[in-house]
Amino acid sequence: MDRFRLRCTCCNKAIAFELKGRCTCGGSLLVEYDLEQVAAKLSPNTLLGRTASMWRYKELLPVLHEQSIVSLGEGGTPLIRMPRLERELEVRQLFVKREEQNPTGSFKARGFSSTISLLHEYGVTKVAVPSNGNAASAMAAYAARAGMQAVVLVPRDCPGIIIEECMRFGAFTFQVRGLIHDAGAIIEAGKAEQGWFNAGTLREPGRVEGKKTMGLELAEQLGWRLPDVIVYPTGGGSGIVGLWKAFRELHELGWLQSELPRLVSVQERGCTPIVDALRNGDTQVQPAPEPVSSSPTGLRVPNPPDGSLIASILRRTGGTAVSVTAEQIAEAQRRLGLEGLSSSPEAAATLAGAIQLRAQGWIRPKESVVLFHTAHADKYLPWKPSPEPPTVENYEQLKLWLPS
Repeated sequence: MDRFRLRCTCCNKAIAFELKGRCTCGGSLLVEYDLEQVAAKLSPNTLLGRTASMWRYKELLPVLHEQSIVSLGEGGTPLIRMPRLERELEVRQLFVKREEQNPTGSFKARGFSSTISLLHEYGVTKVAVPSNGNAASAMAAYAARAGMQAVVLVPRDCPGIIIEECMRFGAFTFQVRGLIHDAGAIIEAGKAEQGWFNAGTLREPGRVEGKKTMGLELAEQLGWRLPDVIVYPTGGGSGIVGLWKAFRELHELGWLQSELPRLVSVQERGCTPIVDALRNGDTQVQPAPEPVSSSPTGLRVPNPPDGSLIASILRRTGGTAVSVTAEQIAEAQRRLGLEGLSSSPEAAATLAGAIQLRAQGWIRPKESVVLFHTAHADKYLPWKPSPEPPTVENYEQLKLWLPS
């Protein structure tokens, strides 16, 4: 076997590595490593002298040549313990993984460092992404770093500061009348003519691999012992897939000193396709019914690209999915603020979810819990971008704004 290849999560078929996210059967393609080769070069001891970035795990990332790496210093985020919240929730340990300290202020930096590095290695020069916000600004930043042309499409109610970021990084930035899947449809309609690569969730193998480093890093920070429960905000779901993949690989390498954690997805009421599937016992995740009424955040993904994979991961780990209200999220933001943390709605949703699960007894008193704090609150401050980017309804309108 080469150092890595792709394997389908549905039919289990293995294929040679390529920039492809879907199997012919419709399943997601994830990177599979030759872990014997990895173990020959990488161990917990060899990590000790390495740089504090996600690329310290380069043997477990699908980039062949170091010169292909496109980095802005992502990874190496703090894991902090929260004693007062431990006492309030009556749990043994509560940690917050501070992903808002990544470049562009969110966890999305990890996924796009990996994705853009892969595209750079394969000679891609134009890239496009549909996004609720944070993925757009992260992709724009990393594409700028790599010297690529970037196109981002976001809903009209995307936070203005994030739109401003995208434009600051030189991306061709557009607003769409609709939601993230409408933005994705426009990109698909234009990718052949424009020659751009669609870097949407699970469209290529890199995003999950970058997100995976959150799990690798968490395990290392905890001395290769994992918590009982991980609570994670879920929109497109590549983070849940990445965490699950990280822990499986560490288990196969023999590095873990504990059992795998129960994974929890948190969604906001008004857009809860994963929650609904688990509640109803469905193996296939159905799109959230319209009209979608949740807030304009990264949690608002009515039809996750592989929701059924996310649901199966939650079930396999003994986890669950929980919905929280906008009011519960706001209260959690306030509570985290009293701990000195500036929390985006997605980040605060994890605390709201943990409070709910503790009240239900699903999280038990003697357990350790990690909340993934994915972005900071300033991303959502009221702001009008200047100049305001054009609003488009289809590809024909969009291409009028692109250079000929």
